[in-house]
Amino acid sequence: MPMQVTETSIEGLKRQFTFVIPANDVEAELTKRLDEIGKTVSIPGFRIGKVPFSLLKKRYGEAVRGEVLEKTIQESWQKTLTEKGLRPAVQPKVEITTFEEGNDLEYKLDLELMPEIEPIDFSTLELEKKVVLVAEEEVEKAIQRLAESRKNFKQIEKPRECKTGDQVLIDFVGTVDGEEFAGGSMTGFELELGAQSFLPGFEEQLIGMKNDENKKINISLPKDHPNEKLAGKQVEFDLTLKEIREAKPAKVDDKLAEESGLKNLDTLKNTVREELGREYGQLSRSHLKRSLLDVLSLKHDFEVPEGILEPEFETIWKQVEEVKKRDELDESDKSKSEEELKEQYRDIARRRVRLGLLIAEVGRINNIIVSQDDLNKAMHTEAARLPGQEARVLEYFQKNPEALQQLHGPIFEDKVVDFIFEMANVTEVETTLEQLSQVPDDSDGRVEKGDASKTKTKAKTKAKTKAKTKAKRLSASRSKGKEKK
Repeated sequence: MPMQVTETSIEGLKRQFTFVIPANDVEAELTKRLDEIGKTVSIPGFRIGKVPFSLLKKRYGEAVRGEVLEKTIQESWQKTLTEKGLRPAVQPKVEITTFEEGNDLEYKLDLELMPEIEPIDFSTLELEKKVVLVAEEEVEKAIQRLAESRKNFKQIEKPRECKTGDQVLIDFVGTVDGEEFAGGSMTGFELELGAQSFLPGFEEQLIGMKNDENKKINISLPKDHPNEKLAGKQVEFDLTLKEIREAKPAKVDDKLAEESGLKNLDTLKNTVREELGREYGQLSRSHLKRSLLDVLSLKHDFEVPEGILEPEFETIWKQVEEVKKRDELDESDKSKSEEELKEQYRDIARRRVRLGLLIAEVGRINNIIVSQDDLNKAMHTEAARLPGQEARVLEYFQKNPEALQQLHGPIFEDKVVDFIFEMANVTEVETTLEQLSQVPDDSDGRVEKGDASKTKTKAKTKAKTKAKTKAKRLSASRSKGKEKK
């Protein structure tokens, strides 16, 4: 009697099947496996390959039966789904109902199918790509920031009070309850006023002091201070200002470029202009991708598997709960009940899953793959983020397949998105950075609307911050000998 498969339940994407596998088939597979073991096993008193079958079955039968049952079940349902053209969305659930020796093997299979996804004709899409030209003003500002980062401090020539932007040389002794504490005293400590690199409230109390002036400064240390003995304590510093130095920014000239490893000032400007162009280009692509995802979300409406939706929702909801604990929920969310919030964020999870399934299906249909070369490039890009540790980063990825797999998803998504861009009608529209920045930067569109953190940081700020960082990287970093508490 052949294997019997019966579909017993259909509910949306969910299916249930019952399988009946004849006992003779199971026993035949069991016998086959025991014969294989008998050819290699060594048992005292018997030559290899001459162990009686009854002894093999007595000694190994129970363990082998479990192995055979697992293999038979796995192969039987996989074969059935392949024949029926069914694709499970998540790992099916198996419930064995009968498996006693001599009886037919019976089990139930509960599974949730992938939805039928029919991508639209991407050539019908009309998209606007907003582009920003790099203004010379922004280039000059970036170079000025570079010069600022290369500033030197020189002792003032005429006596005056210290002010924000100055660097001061100070001696101090810190006490708690009248007693000095470890690490609380320094001699010849350099501190840039306004840099906020020391204890909160410390720098402000130095403003207005003069050379050789002595002052007692009181600071309340935060409750989360890393030193538990000092956390939440009132600290007094007996401080003497030894020297005031004023900032002398580097001149914007060929020397600045040479110190940055470039030929001359014109080369520096071109380099900064190219960096800003790349940053604006990334922002422009992010905006275009978000527009595409919005359109795709509107034009595709299919059922989402609960087995994928619920884990996504749980991940988002944990983020929401963490934000709630910090009392950082968006104002519009604070007035909503928990049920209302859950419904809102489940919709967000549903959108993410639907778009993810659509992207995956477009990639599958069009044979879009992530090659080893793609992964190698991504690894080297990640390694470049940590100068001096490139070899260690590459070794980490090579030894951790899971870490390498995390690079796979974003690469695949970008390749599918680029494929759609090539088919769509994309029109470039010149705009300003301010207009382009009205949509938050969200890691190239991978974080969908309504993200739990509800960040209000504008893309313009991020773009300028990135450009500023890029400019600073042109200069060798200088240690100022500062210490933080």
